[in-house]
Amino acid sequence: MALNRDFVGRVFPPGEPYEVGRVKISEFADAIGDPNPVFRDREAAKAAGYPDVIAPPTFPIVMSLYTPGLADPELGLNFAMVVHSGQSFAYVRPLRAGDVVTCTSTITEIKSVGSHESMTVRTEIATVEGEPVCTCHNTLVERGA
Repeated sequence: MALNRDFVGRVFPPGEPYEVGRVKISEFADAIGDPNPVFRDREAAKAAGYPDVIAPPTFPIVMSLYTPGLADPELGLNFAMVVHSGQSFAYVRPLRAGDVVTCTSTITEIKSVGSHESMTVRTEIATVEGEPVCTCHNTLVERGA
């Protein structure tokens, strides 16, 4: 089934704040196989000029793909058929341990690609105080739509 093109431009407001924790950062770095000590050791991060442990550049995927609005039945997205096909990140500053952030997501594109549906979502990540941190662009493909 085709995704509902009426959702292009739809903005999904922030949900619950997400706290970026040292353990979460370390576990993510382990999962992607990145041994960089600035992702685990506060002193190494400070020596590199950061106030605390920072998150790997792709860490925002953890929070940016959780957009409750994507589960809206009217969108027509079948999560059982979804693969993540692309991502990009533009940073104002690194995510740091202790940051409490929210995500505002917008569906920017829906298109057919052969028998598949492709959807791009832009997510603006900011601290709860309103400081912009990062913009993510994620592309999801619903196979065999």
